[in-house]
Amino acid sequence: MDSAPPPPAPTPPQTALPTGAWDAHVHLLGGPEHPLSPTRAENPAEGIDFDGWLTRYRAHLDALGCSNSLIVHSILYGTDNTVTLEAVCALGQGFKGVGLLPDGAPTRDIRQFADNKIVAVRLNYVHGGVLTWDGAKAMASTLADHGMHIQMLLHADQHIAELADDIHALPVPLVIDHCGWPTNLNPNTTAIDTLCALLAEGHAFVKLSAPYRLTDDITQTHPLMRRLIDANPDACLWGSDWPHIMLNGAQMPHAATLADSLSSITTEEERQKIFLDTPNRLFTP
Repeated sequence: MDSAPPPPAPTPPQTALPTGAWDAHVHLLGGPEHPLSPTRAENPAEGIDFDGWLTRYRAHLDALGCSNSLIVHSILYGTDNTVTLEAVCALGQGFKGVGLLPDGAPTRDIRQFADNKIVAVRLNYVHGGVLTWDGAKAMASTLADHGMHIQMLLHADQHIAELADDIHALPVPLVIDHCGWPTNLNPNTTAIDTLCALLAEGHAFVKLSAPYRLTDDITQTHPLMRRLIDANPDACLWGSDWPHIMLNGAQMPHAATLADSLSSITTEEERQKIFLDTPNRLFTP
């Protein structure tokens, strides 16, 4: 199965983002020269090579008004991080990456990441993958030595309680994707209480990204987002989730609509933190 066609032509958000804003969660795809994982859930959309994806992404960023970006390695490519490393290099200054390493990865692999603007490793609790929570904890001290951290996709209502004590003990930041991706959007559950406590205490960060994966009406995520922001606006950041692969029935969004949706429930001071200050602190120490 192929991914959905590329998203609609980019348009600017109605509320301008802060100068220097980050798009802090995207995936860059490649062409035939980038081998796909044999266990992938789908293929990239046909007919677009690596340069074509780079061109589309530059147009996306220009329309949003973002000059910095974090490229998260896609599970479609498994542990071959070539496409992400090449994208970070090709896009130049202002671009960082998140790579994928398996349990037990040697220090030299972490060092190679750090030397090539990879600032974190990703752990996927939702779709599975090659890095386990135990494996991430085992490499955390080495990540810390190289100024790196952990980014994680999980379902907060299913996982956060069992992980909370470990998160407190991590020697590196933990960045949680997609609003914690709860399967229940009620912002007043015990799981969200736990997540908010971790944010408030500075043990975790959360990306206010991909609300379209949680519901067809993204305004339904506003109470959850506000709860997370109110817990600690300095622990929140944003990403477009472009180009919206592995939709699994979700509707293809417009990135500007996603940005404007968040802007509609935040103050200018909060947007300064979410789109600029917090990602700067995490990704350009």
